[in-house]
Amino acid sequence: MAVRIRLRRMGSTKRPFYRVVVADSRMPRDGRFIEIIGHYNPVVDPVEIHVDEEKVFKWLQNGAQPTDTVRSLLKKSGIWRKWGLVKRGVDLSQLSALEPVPSEVRTVKKEVERAGQEKEKGTAGMEKENDTEKESDSKKEKDEATGELEKT
Repeated sequence: MAVRIRLRRMGSTKRPFYRVVVADSRMPRDGRFIEIIGHYNPVVDPVEIHVDEEKVFKWLQNGAQPTDTVRSLLKKSGIWRKWGLVKRGVDLSQLSALEPVPSEVRTVKKEVERAGQEKEKGTAGMEKENDTEKESDSKKEKDEATGELEKT
């Protein structure tokens, strides 16, 4: 039996929230499941992700495979990084000290990086414009100089 950790859609029309469940891969998306291990609410701001780490580690150690979406949620919550350390042999008691990076901090870092990249692009664009202006000015000067020489 192939076991997957995946999302089960709940909620009303256009107001979804999801339960993170462990289910047999042959069952339908909203069908029978083995255990609920958390929930995910994309509607609220900021997005709410709550997953029981102990249950996730238990199922991953038993061979359950997360879907791509659940894996990305685990990465955002910091659990996937802890799982990587557990696989390498780090004790679970040492992992309690590792706290996930809050999403607000990641968002601010991304905005700072984007601003820096835009500034670099803007500066590079300005330099190119200045270079083209200098080239056109030098061409005009050459044309004027050659024109004056031809006249004399």
